[in-house]
Amino acid sequence: MKNRKKIMLVFGTRPEAIKMAPVIKALQVNRDDFETSVCVTGQHREMLDQVLRLFEIQPTYDLNIMRPEQDLYDITSKVLLGMRNIFKHYLPDMVLVHGDTTTSAASALAAFYRRIPVGHIEAGLRTRNVYSPFPEEMNRQLTGRLAMYHFAPTMLSRNNLLAENIPDHRIVTTGNTVIDALHWVTGRLRTSAQIYEEAAWALHNAGYDSSRLDDGKKMVLITGHRRENFGDGFISICKAVQTLNLRYPDCDFVYPMHLNPNVRKPIHEVFGARPPENMFFIEPLDYLPFVFLMGKSYLVLTDSGGIQEEAPGLGKPVLVMRDTTERPEALDAGTVRLVGTDYDKIVTEVSRLINEPEWYQAMAQSVNPYGDGKAAARIIDFLRGLQR
Repeated sequence: MKNRKKIMLVFGTRPEAIKMAPVIKALQVNRDDFETSVCVTGQHREMLDQVLRLFEIQPTYDLNIMRPEQDLYDITSKVLLGMRNIFKHYLPDMVLVHGDTTTSAASALAAFYRRIPVGHIEAGLRTRNVYSPFPEEMNRQLTGRLAMYHFAPTMLSRNNLLAENIPDHRIVTTGNTVIDALHWVTGRLRTSAQIYEEAAWALHNAGYDSSRLDDGKKMVLITGHRRENFGDGFISICKAVQTLNLRYPDCDFVYPMHLNPNVRKPIHEVFGARPPENMFFIEPLDYLPFVFLMGKSYLVLTDSGGIQEEAPGLGKPVLVMRDTTERPEALDAGTVRLVGTDYDKIVTEVSRLINEPEWYQAMAQSVNPYGDGKAAARIIDFLRGLQR
């Protein structure tokens, strides 16, 4: 067998795992060209493991760093030291990291210390405000400075990198790998009755019966986990959702709760032990039932970055509970709108989408700017070209 390029992919959170899975699968298919290893840090634990099971990914290394009440200092130091130990025993030819997590920044730094080239997937996203989102904006900028190769999801991301004097030949515009993952999952839901039933049953077990929507009932999907929204931000979000519950009793509101206590505490403070009958606080979902639920939703209210890319792929308008976004392409395309954590904005914009069909259709039918589901193939083609 010819000399294969050793590629190590490092990630630690559920969103990273979802977006890295198509790249891992593509590398494994091309085993004549690549020796693939996977290192997970466990920055998230349970939610990360769910994705690994769904995509049938077996990590080569697992740092398993997650501890109760861990902070950014804990994550950074544990990843840096954990990667040092791995590199003592195994030196890849390239390390691939993703996006804007603390795992990505620390892993890129660890690779740099061993002079291992870094490839940054989902490179070039910028808000230009290092405190919004925090710490993600600085993480992605640091990772960008440490990386040798940059896989930009859009032309805007590519232009951001060029403006920072990254050489053109080190940037590849790929589309976003989350669309690859979304196509894979929706394909399974569409073609397999068994997979469809498994997703519906998992959602039921988490606390929501999707048959409630069989007669055309609308459902608003809510997700929230951003660190910058902890405290007053989440209180404001919960109060806005509570108002919407009462205003639209015939509409269901479903909120899969993140495991972080900083997310769950304000929910209990605002809603108490008995939320309204149309408010469903459910347990976190695996990616498969989450995509199933997203597909059933009428609109999505979120502070997530990835969902800004995924939901428009399913024709769902997205209201983003952040003051800035590193994904302005979606704003320009009309698939998302920013509402921040402002009570009045959240209530007004959700109400408008429920009450005004023309406004809803304008958002729902906008073209998703994040690609065609072939991003992983473009990354593999570039890596293969480096071997010549």
